[in-house]
Amino acid sequence: MFFLLLCVFIAAVMPVVCAGIAKGGAMGKPRREGGFDNAAPRDWLAKQTGYRARANAAQQNCFEALPFFVGAIAIALALNVPHETLALLAALWVALRTAYVAAYLANVANLRSVIWICALIVNAVILFLPLR
Repeated sequence: MFFLLLCVFIAAVMPVVCAGIAKGGAMGKPRREGGFDNAAPRDWLAKQTGYRARANAAQQNCFEALPFFVGAIAIALALNVPHETLALLAALWVALRTAYVAAYLANVANLRSVIWICALIVNAVILFLPLR
């Protein structure tokens, strides 16, 4: 059970890591030199390009994927799916989502899309496991 909860925690922290990547190195710089603007963080992020923009987009996608993952896990647990099976699938989902973020940051769009689809399929398997 601990490993399963760890997977959920990692999934929940993943958007925060992406945000840190997007803002990294810009937090110590003055705003007038392009440094991070904590007074208007969304405006600042919207103006970013390159890896910062991709990290911000990955952050948003991680937030979008999180409710489905957590919901599927909760439903599977409530309907007594074996923890070992669930933990294995959760770890696969986390690994795929980590690879997704890496592909996003590396600007490998086609691979990123394939990984996204694979993670979605794993999440659907988790959701429908109680039916077997």
